[in-house]
Amino acid sequence: MVSSTAFSTSAQAWHQLAPDAALAALNAGREGLDPADAAARLAAHGPNALPAAPPVHPLRRLLAQFNNALILFLLGAAVVAGALGHWVDASVIWGVVLVNAIVGFVQEGKAEQALAALHGMLAPNARVLRRGQRASVAVASLVPGDLVLLEAGDRVPADLRLLRARGLLVDEAILTGESVAASKSELAVEAAAALGDRTGMAYSGTLVAAGQGLGLVVATGVQTEIGRISSLLGGVQPLATPLLRKIDAFGRRFTVLSLALAAALFAFAVGVQGMEWVAALMVVVAIAVSLVPESLPAVITITLAIGVRRMAARQAIVRRLPAVETLGATTVICSDKTGTLTRNEMTACRVATAGACIAVGGSGYAPVGALDLPPGHEALAANARLLIEAGLLCNDAQLAQDAAGQWKVDGDPMEGALVALAMKAGLAPAALRAGQPRSDEIPFDAQHRFMATLHAHTNGQALLVVKGAPERVLAMATAQLGASGQPEPLDGAHWQAAIAAAASAGERVLGFALRQLPAAPVPLDFGAVADLVFLGLVGFIDPPRAEAMAAMADCRAAGIRVKMITGDHAATAAAIAAQLGLADAPVVATGADVDAADDAALRGLALRADVFARTDPGHKLRVVRALQAEGHVVAMTGDGVNDAPSLKQADVGVAMGHKGTDAAREAAQIVLADDNFASIVAAVREGRTVYDNIRKVIAWTLPTNGGEVLAIVAALLLGLTLPMTAPQILWVNMVLTITLGLVLAFEPAEPGVMARPPRAPDAPLLSPFMLWRIVFVSLLFTLGAFGIFAWGQWRGHADALSRTMVVNVLCVMEIFYLFNVRYLHMCSFTWTGARGTPAVLWAVAAVVLAQLAFTYAPWMQALFDTRDVPLADGLLILAIGAASMVVLEIEKALLRRWRLFDELKRNTT
Repeated sequence: MVSSTAFSTSAQAWHQLAPDAALAALNAGREGLDPADAAARLAAHGPNALPAAPPVHPLRRLLAQFNNALILFLLGAAVVAGALGHWVDASVIWGVVLVNAIVGFVQEGKAEQALAALHGMLAPNARVLRRGQRASVAVASLVPGDLVLLEAGDRVPADLRLLRARGLLVDEAILTGESVAASKSELAVEAAAALGDRTGMAYSGTLVAAGQGLGLVVATGVQTEIGRISSLLGGVQPLATPLLRKIDAFGRRFTVLSLALAAALFAFAVGVQGMEWVAALMVVVAIAVSLVPESLPAVITITLAIGVRRMAARQAIVRRLPAVETLGATTVICSDKTGTLTRNEMTACRVATAGACIAVGGSGYAPVGALDLPPGHEALAANARLLIEAGLLCNDAQLAQDAAGQWKVDGDPMEGALVALAMKAGLAPAALRAGQPRSDEIPFDAQHRFMATLHAHTNGQALLVVKGAPERVLAMATAQLGASGQPEPLDGAHWQAAIAAAASAGERVLGFALRQLPAAPVPLDFGAVADLVFLGLVGFIDPPRAEAMAAMADCRAAGIRVKMITGDHAATAAAIAAQLGLADAPVVATGADVDAADDAALRGLALRADVFARTDPGHKLRVVRALQAEGHVVAMTGDGVNDAPSLKQADVGVAMGHKGTDAAREAAQIVLADDNFASIVAAVREGRTVYDNIRKVIAWTLPTNGGEVLAIVAALLLGLTLPMTAPQILWVNMVLTITLGLVLAFEPAEPGVMARPPRAPDAPLLSPFMLWRIVFVSLLFTLGAFGIFAWGQWRGHADALSRTMVVNVLCVMEIFYLFNVRYLHMCSFTWTGARGTPAVLWAVAAVVLAQLAFTYAPWMQALFDTRDVPLADGLLILAIGAASMVVLEIEKALLRRWRLFDELKRNTT
């Protein structure tokens, strides 16, 4: 048993030690730690994590809510009102401020909880060797002495002394500033070597750009290099998005405008109308408070946060809030194929050798299914058996049953399918691998498109096994293995026809070859991978997801084009695209076509083609840029470290949560927890809903505020009796802000949200239609306020009762307008529209109760100078509210019919 002593790892120059010396220093072996020893070391060394950022004290978060230009303006108004002895006015303003602060405080708390949950969902894991077995463990549980397996796309989880490196390139820019990835080896270097020259080390936080490796953990947590130079890497993601910054800027400008208007009105009221300056001051303060949409940023933040929560429920984890805004404008989705559009449950369905084609039964990773041998064959031919053995040897995957009895693959899905194929053929994977142990390998890389393994024999000879893209393996072969097990001349035309036949059936194809070597080369290099004997092909099927086909139809209805970008054979990609319904007749382009096109020509090709096959990461990046150059908003999926540039280039980068690498997830704005294309489309739907709801909030807030203010301003300018007092103006502002002003954030998607084309990327938030709506509704509210006030005066009511009626008619009109604005693009006179949502109904009930108290409660009458409203006048108030909705519905219908605004032309239903 290895000792679990708490080693001192920080002072050791690990890069100076040879691999065996480093193992000895940590009392570790090449089989990895025993789980019990790892647990003891974890208790001694602590978790492999940097100290978390200290949480912000709740009181500090609450006080931060007042650090806003709009709120400071309101606080100043409250101070002025208090100084003048108008305590009711000051209390109402303070109520408005406090409500806004509480909303922001609660929302920030929910945002922190959501972000904490996000970090938990994306908690990184590392592949380790424990007691000779590969296992996936949380990065935080790594300890000195652990053996970590590295491959392209991984983030190095701790400081490692490399024990094996094959084509290993590590991006160390976060530590060294070097933009070029560093080449790594097992060799020791001088103790005084600079950080960037320590070729035998891989440091925590760096990214594996290419190759494979095995490393010994020598430092964790604060003992790592990044732990020593970094203070705090935690913290909460800021909630400021471009949209919120626009709203904040709008709020500041609006505040300045409000102050200027208030000053001008004050001068006019005192100088021209002869009002007492204190009364005039309180009126203009109330007008300014009502005009400023102080709750707008908070409500919009809530709308975004609700959208994020809904997306998370649909398996789309939003890492950066601007993605919520951008999704609603997405016009093109560039999607990977495997696992996103398909199930990623690979099954070897055919084995093609020289002279025979064997169908394989079964599905998924379960080793259940028969091999349909050609007529007259009772057993596998020699070349077929060697092909299946080669698929097992040149393979890093393992199959095992989980607690539920389901077969799961640990490794690449296609390699897992090859293990299942071998078990179906009656082979024992563990015994075969033990009998021909691997001595070296060339890992698969997108550039050379093959993997090679070397198996040394006891007689000094060696077997080289190669698998990869069939065209690439065929190019390196000079012969093929016949049914008798003897080499024969290579029939290239036969194999090309076999590849095309498999690909036309939607299969992925791998080619296999071998070479007997008189001696094992040390190390294995590319020069040895030549003069191969081609064994044959294995075809794999990965069926399309049923939900992806439905989502594809939704995209076409929504005016969103989907482009498949894959490394697969063109015929394979075309077959899957046809099954998915990607287009009526999918147009296929290849990576070679992309290479042959200059930037100008590529723009046309990117628009025409539906499928890009045989592509590499550079092709993806060029296609995304070409689509953006044509004015498209592009969402891009990716899972590998080499996808990071295109994920960053895309307007919305979407990474895979299961098969995605750390590099891809960090470059992306959205992570799909289920790697499912349907989740992208669901997220687009939520993005459109969020944007619609933000516009509804603005469309409701600005005209309702404008209607109140216009009524007061018109009365001042015309020298009429004010239809509301300052406290009453503030009451309307407060009671509606905390009720009706919030509920639109919870609105579900409008019917047909995915049946209209995407909005223009540069579409302003306040479109011409929205500006018209703000002016029209403000005037309608002003007319309603003056009309009911004149009615009260005509009936001989006192000013106090007439003003009470004005406050009530404004509230009733705003309730009816809320039901109207819930559907910006369709008629609101439906049972669904009338029924509302639970949030709407609760808010309306709250307003009704508040207004009843405002009108009839004696203590409220004393505070706000209100009077009991007679039944007849109350019914008239309700009739005015209903009439206003009828007018607004007629206006909406006429605008749709006349198509005066481009927005309504696109959204006519």
